[in-house]
Amino acid sequence: MEFLKKHALVVLTTTGILLALIFYSLNIPRNREANAIERTVLAIFGPVLKPASMASNFFGDLWDGYISLVGVHQENRKLREMIKELNARIIAGNEAVQDNQRLSRLLGMKESVKAPTLSALVVGEDFSPWFRTLIIDRGSSSGLREGMAVIAADGVVGQTIKVSSDTSRVLLLTDHANGIAATIQRSRARGVVKGKGEGLCSLEFTKQEEDVKIGDQVVASGIGGVFLKGTPIGEVTMVKRGQFGIFQTVTIRPAVNVSRLEEVIVVLRDGL
Repeated sequence: MEFLKKHALVVLTTTGILLALIFYSLNIPRNREANAIERTVLAIFGPVLKPASMASNFFGDLWDGYISLVGVHQENRKLREMIKELNARIIAGNEAVQDNQRLSRLLGMKESVKAPTLSALVVGEDFSPWFRTLIIDRGSSSGLREGMAVIAADGVVGQTIKVSSDTSRVLLLTDHANGIAATIQRSRARGVVKGKGEGLCSLEFTKQEEDVKIGDQVVASGIGGVFLKGTPIGEVTMVKRGQFGIFQTVTIRPAVNVSRLEEVIVVLRDGL
């Protein structure tokens, strides 16, 4: 500010001359050669105008680039948000489709049972070395009692063993303490399906002469009145006949994969 006050006259004079020269140069016909004054002005201000023009172009490009980058960043953020929303919708849609498929199959099983039933959700599990159980979200307040059959869309799951007001514990088919009267669907050979742990069962008390083959389907015989006759239990995966004894050894893979079980059906009576 002090500099401007001291040299105000010089600055104003120089500015006026420059403006006049610029105005004059703009009005010169293009086809006329420059005179001595014009050449002098160009010689003096040419070296200054070129760097100034370059600097102006540089900062202009920089500003335009910055504005463009800001716009691109905002657009990318919006696109990422849209992609996240679409992915969430796809996941929710896939989950709804799978839920619908499971529930449709469960409804089909429920309609085939000629007895009152109640659907329940699996809310817990206990796969300890001693017990193979599930916990469902239904109890005595919903009419459940101990010893009721629990099934799924693919077949037998187990039986209720402990019932509280709002939850129940289900002893799985694969538990050592479980036993279900069963039949080989093809040959009608009979036995008792017992849990043997590690996700497998065995068909016991089946005599050596009975016709049992790998791949045979095992179903509930209905004896005992707990499980409906014909309810799927599993598939024979091994048959072994020893030289001694009267029974053969039969291993069964359960029809229901309890590790993926989410919904079950409880038959609301002790027998069917």
